[in-house]
Amino acid sequence: MTTQATPFEATASQYAISNTAEIFSPGLVIFRDLLEHNLEWMVRIAGGPEFLRPHAKTHKIREIVRMWLARGVTSHKCATIAEAEMLALEKATDIMIAYQMVGPNISRLIQLIEKFPEAQFSTLIDHPVAAEMLGQAAATCGLVVDVWLDLNPGMNRTGVHPDQKGSDLYELISTTAGLRAAGLHWYDGHHRQSDVDERRAQVLLGWEQLIKFRDGLLLDGFLVPSIVAAGTGSFPILAQTGEPSLELSPGTTVFFDADVAERFPEMPFVPALGILTRVVSLHGENRLTLDVGHKSCAADQPAGKRLWFPDIPDAVELQHTEEHLVIESSMAAGFTLGSALIAIPRHVCPAVAVHQAAHVVSKNHVVDTWQIAARDRKLTV
Repeated sequence: MTTQATPFEATASQYAISNTAEIFSPGLVIFRDLLEHNLEWMVRIAGGPEFLRPHAKTHKIREIVRMWLARGVTSHKCATIAEAEMLALEKATDIMIAYQMVGPNISRLIQLIEKFPEAQFSTLIDHPVAAEMLGQAAATCGLVVDVWLDLNPGMNRTGVHPDQKGSDLYELISTTAGLRAAGLHWYDGHHRQSDVDERRAQVLLGWEQLIKFRDGLLLDGFLVPSIVAAGTGSFPILAQTGEPSLELSPGTTVFFDADVAERFPEMPFVPALGILTRVVSLHGENRLTLDVGHKSCAADQPAGKRLWFPDIPDAVELQHTEEHLVIESSMAAGFTLGSALIAIPRHVCPAVAVHQAAHVVSKNHVVDTWQIAARDRKLTV
């Protein structure tokens, strides 16, 4: 185990809460002032709200959609039908589901389009069979669905390579009844190099490949209205390309987290979400047992590197189980049974998804409660 690194410019005073008795633990907490800071910087880096398509998978919260709309951000990205429905209910007008529709989700997408005719829905395609199935379903209902060609930037998770096979698939999308080609999707979230110059070089190398592919489609006579791109690490880099058709789609930067704060210290974001936990056992010198088990904090990060504690910067995670976390710290003697601590997740997206609601703190006071509205896979559609 190694001692946790402190995120850049995140201090214990930023996470102080005067009325912790109002929060059951473990409880999700959003620090609204820090959240506002992050949203403002996202718009500033993008160059304006029209260049942002923020990813709702990170937050899944209606009130944050409203905050985006108030800033003029009307285009959004999401990962599930439920997230898309939440966005539509909040009057977002342009909603991309960054997931290829298969099985029953094809009919669910059709239902969503029919239920919210004022919203423009779109989805991704990376296989000809998926294009044929979605096109047939849409055409049967008299609909035309916007589709983005999902490209593989090197993550090898989804997407077709930007080569002749990719061109052939874009042609199929462009000529299939029921479908309309919306452009290209490029998620390069694997660029997480801490050295910003190294990261920039790799991001721009991929960007050159993408633009060459896009230009080839244009020369072949196809319309490529837009490009949706960027993970957290590439967001500020791609924002500097000046590409007028680019829509930037970061998600994690809404809340940020301890991992990206450590990896990307040059970014102006601050972790804006934590989990309030309490000491539930004292059992040994320099040790505390907390109630923030991996049922309340996602365990997808390596053991020993799942949380950061602003009040205990030297904390070392010794044991993480379903309901408990045992930490060791030279500061442990300063805490008693029931002492409250804020833990900043090292991966914020799945940490949000395991909670039903979040307490909202402003100026060190709990002021509201927001439901994690789209944490379920189904709302009504």
